[in-house]
Amino acid sequence: MNILRWVAAIVFFFELPNPVFWLIVHPQIGYWRGRLRLAYPTALLTSWGLVTTCLVVFRRVLFMQTERGDLQVGIGLLLIALGIHLFARAKRDLGASRFIGKTELLGGGEVVDSGIYAHVRNPRYVGMIAAVTGACVLAATPLMWEVCGVWFVLVLIVIGFEERELRGRLGAPYIEYCRRVPRFIPYRMLVRAK
Repeated sequence: MNILRWVAAIVFFFELPNPVFWLIVHPQIGYWRGRLRLAYPTALLTSWGLVTTCLVVFRRVLFMQTERGDLQVGIGLLLIALGIHLFARAKRDLGASRFIGKTELLGGGEVVDSGIYAHVRNPRYVGMIAAVTGACVLAATPLMWEVCGVWFVLVLIVIGFEERELRGRLGAPYIEYCRRVPRFIPYRMLVRAK
């Protein structure tokens, strides 16, 4: 496997399990809140175990030799870099504990509407989508695009569960935040830039 396929594989390894992890946790958040020490190991082992197994078993089809132009490589790497940037900004603005979902599992917290969260409600997911799309551009295989499509649907489902949980936990301040700040595209920020 050449270096570009390795970059794609690393992105897939870190990003593809995320919605699976949260699909284990979010729908049954009340159950996991009473079992915090069990939540992370169960969700991590299940999600990363499943995705890693699939990446290894199907590696020849997922990462088969394909031709890519310089523009394609540049776009793929740029999307991955954007994903990393958004990930770092979200982590900085939330703090490590909130970033990994500890606040959700403990049931506390407050609305974060500063930093990048003043412009977009889901910068982590936008970053994940950018990075996975960039990795698909680098992998350049039809099966990876199909996997990405299924993965994207899972991400949208997870966001629905997460927003429902946040509305229930944070109430009116979160509902008002949702009215002010877009889910994915910081269109107000883009309009001001013009």
